[in-house]
Amino acid sequence: MHWLAFGYRFTRSAVLGLSVVVCLGFAVALLLPAQAEAQEANPCPFTGVLCLFDGPDYTGAVWNVMAWPPGTSTCVGLPEHGWADRAVSAINRGAQVAALYPGDSCSGEPLLIGAGGSVSPLPFAPRSVYVY
Repeated sequence: MHWLAFGYRFTRSAVLGLSVVVCLGFAVALLLPAQAEAQEANPCPFTGVLCLFDGPDYTGAVWNVMAWPPGTSTCVGLPEHGWADRAVSAINRGAQVAALYPGDSCSGEPLLIGAGGSVSPLPFAPRSVYVY
């Protein structure tokens, strides 16, 4: 075999190998932004909170609420925060159940949303929530 033929084969296989690596790199680069966009598209990107939305399917304006300091629980009146009869959907990103109430001061039959749960549309417009 002539040495030029050996060089041609080596160059051809090196170029082919480099092409495969470059293609894989582009494939990974294309997949990573898609994952980042999916995470950014999360309608309730906060942890440890109850997110309320004034639109169906977790759209529209969002307001989040949590008990402060963490590890406690509290009833929060929504009228004081401009959210009386406004919430249409909810996502609970807290570690415990959240309760939505049709009445002020956490009165009436509650709608419970478990940790990590969500409801859309809500069966009533809550006036207060109990969060942990």
